[in-house]
Amino acid sequence: MSTSPLATLARLPPGLVWPADRLARPAEAGVPTGFAALDAQLPGGGWPRGALIELLMDAFGIGELALLLPALRAAAPERWIAWIAPPHLPYAPALAAAGVRLDRLLLLTPPDPATTLWTTRQAVASGGCSVVIAWLPNAQHAALRRLQLAAEASATSLFVVRPGGAAQQASPASLRLRLQPAPDALALEIVKRRGPPLGWPLQLPLPERPAAFSGRADRRCSGLR
Repeated sequence: MSTSPLATLARLPPGLVWPADRLARPAEAGVPTGFAALDAQLPGGGWPRGALIELLMDAFGIGELALLLPALRAAAPERWIAWIAPPHLPYAPALAAAGVRLDRLLLLTPPDPATTLWTTRQAVASGGCSVVIAWLPNAQHAALRRLQLAAEASATSLFVVRPGGAAQQASPASLRLRLQPAPDALALEIVKRRGPPLGWPLQLPLPERPAAFSGRADRRCSGLR
């Protein structure tokens, strides 16, 4: 007796397959982003857990750190928050004032792109970090795939910052957001999510926008370790 594909799919466990015209329903709820408008557009209602998330932008300091502040504040206190190869030196007083625990912050500045990739993968795979933020302008698909797998295995949230032009390239990331500046806000385009494309950009007001960078990242900040 033949069975239609739709009937077969209907008998699969909930969450195993999602129709492409609606958002996926992950087994575990996402981490709230702190922005209700964004949560409403993400499967799981927040940042996907144990996943690679790409932030694509053409300039730094447009509000990307304000976007991540709620996730940094909510990071598990027994695990680390790792910043790897940031373009400028984090400004510790501003982060502390925003509620980020400096005693759980790691600032890593590897000397070259290959070491930066290796360091990122070790930080993610260790399972010791709650959140890893890595600036990887030249990461290739294979390297991103390894990072995605490591994030899944260690249940670590990995945010990778890449140039805006990378939006035209394929990526194994679970979520890809393109960020652009906007007056008193951050314009955000969902390039990829588990669900149908979002046909319009989001405008997220940024009540918190700390001056989180104070200079070049070629020296350590005494407030971080």
